[in-house]
Amino acid sequence: MFELPSMWNLIVSTIVFIIAAWYLHRFLEEQGIPKGMTRGLLVFVIASLVSWGAGAGVDWTQEKIEGPRPAAKTTDDLSQLLKVVVPAQP
Repeated sequence: MFELPSMWNLIVSTIVFIIAAWYLHRFLEEQGIPKGMTRGLLVFVIASLVSWGAGAGVDWTQEKIEGPRPAAKTTDDLSQLLKVVVPAQP
């Protein structure tokens, strides 16, 4: 199930994205690849993948340290809440 990323995940993945994009721009410039849409897209995709991997590593590390997060509420809890909030129609 989809979980919201932690604050550490956002901070680390943002920093890693910036560093990876800078390094890739520099590397491709040294290789003589001309600037353009394709090069920009390549840098974005690779930096995004590296950033995503770093964020996943942060989440994995955090789970190993703190333990797994509790399960999310189920739809049964929501239906019980609706029964309390919205009384039955006569």
